[in-house]
Amino acid sequence: MKIYTLKSKQNLPISIDEAWDFLSNPKNLKTITPDYMGFEILSGADREMYAGQIIQYIVTPVAGIKTKWVTEITHVKDKEYFVDEQRFGPYALWHHKHFLKEISGGVEMEDIIDYKIPLGILGQLAHPILVKPKLKEIFEYREKKLIELFGNFETKTENQITFA
Repeated sequence: MKIYTLKSKQNLPISIDEAWDFLSNPKNLKTITPDYMGFEILSGADREMYAGQIIQYIVTPVAGIKTKWVTEITHVKDKEYFVDEQRFGPYALWHHKHFLKEISGGVEMEDIIDYKIPLGILGQLAHPILVKPKLKEIFEYREKKLIELFGNFETKTENQITFA
């Protein structure tokens, strides 16, 4: 059983309050997801984020195939972190940790995603040619969109997307 990890860090020139208000609101996921993914929230985004919250989405990640994705917010610490876990969807495992930290001149956002591809060896073969490039593309889009919305961090920092 192979579990993959994606890590992403980005610094933004905004306050911790602005970052938390935007990033912890599930309605903003559509804004930072590529349009071709057809991201649509079906239910569960009508309240401020809380542990136990179930959110249902439709996404179209590949070849126009619509997929229902259900996540649960399992942990929330105000203005520090939250965790979402897939309950139903395209992955055999999806555990996504979102961390926020105040830094000089802004906020550091860090995402750590542990995930497993379904279909055993076939999934492992598909990972480097389909899944990994798609996740990288989605996170690069998100990085650009957040810069568009909030501006670039003044001090040159490398935004990082890594896979393990």
